[in-house]
Amino acid sequence: MAKWADYGISAVRYNAAHTHIDRIRAHPDNEDTIGAGAEYDRATIVKAIKDGVTFVTIVMSGGSWQKGQPVYIIRVNGVEYIKTVDNGKERDNLENLPEF
Repeated sequence: MAKWADYGISAVRYNAAHTHIDRIRAHPDNEDTIGAGAEYDRATIVKAIKDGVTFVTIVMSGGSWQKGQPVYIIRVNGVEYIKTVDNGKERDNLENLPEF
């Protein structure tokens, strides 16, 4: 398996309004394996992306991790959102990752 990114994001937790992710479960991409997941707060992930750390979404399928989409910080009306697609919507969006 080729390295997909520095980390894979497997699950998210949203705020009460469901507009912003407040915690993420991320796993280190060890090139030939995906490491154990740990939870990180939103500010840590935003800072990491701005500092050049790369993230992709990952999903478990058939007993193995499958690569999803790259994750970016996108500004909409001056607010930063964590997204896989710049769709202009004022909410975080990491595909349909499971919530915890």
